[in-house]
Amino acid sequence: MEMRTTFHKRLREIQFEIMVMGSMCSKAIVRSIEALKNRNQELAHQIIADDQKINDKRFEIEEKCVELIATQQPMASDLRIITAILNITTELERIGDYAVGIARIVIYIGDEPPLKPLIDIPRMADLTVDMLSRSMDAFINRDIEAAKKIVNEDDLVDNLYDQVFRELLTIMAEDPKTITRATRLMWTAHNLERAADRVTNICERVVFIVTGKMEEIGASKY
Repeated sequence: MEMRTTFHKRLREIQFEIMVMGSMCSKAIVRSIEALKNRNQELAHQIIADDQKINDKRFEIEEKCVELIATQQPMASDLRIITAILNITTELERIGDYAVGIARIVIYIGDEPPLKPLIDIPRMADLTVDMLSRSMDAFINRDIEAAKKIVNEDDLVDNLYDQVFRELLTIMAEDPKTITRATRLMWTAHNLERAADRVTNICERVVFIVTGKMEEIGASKY
């Protein structure tokens, strides 16, 4: 009984750290778009530097999971939670990397004049951050229905990405001198689209924790 009490206490601590890591990744995405909108080079460099904190948090969580397996003799259902957590940390770390990718684009852009008003890209970021926040809640609450709803919302991000892509292609076709600037915005949108896909992977892990079934939810990813 004492071992089980210790196990659940440590598992709660790990889950809290997952929430912290999720918040760090959300903040990184928000700040990367802020840096893009304001051409803030200093903020972009700070986002890149702060990514090490996200990486460190991932390794910290992984070490605690390994220690939990080694010392607490988890049951099959417990192992399902732990393996899901290990996968979620990987997804979160990649989301942090996408924020870094956007920050690097900001540095590449430098003081170039804006190609177009930023409307759909910030909307993509807002949707992605909202999905990420709710996926963390779904994880803590073991809420399958919320997880599935979030996965379906990924289509909204995909649609915005397609819209941005088509618009930028049109701009490039009309004026080849814009190709470099347009390509950078395409990569920004692509990073956000991939971050949202990572959120859907987190939601699939929530379903796995509850049902024991690892399955792709919704439309196939590309």
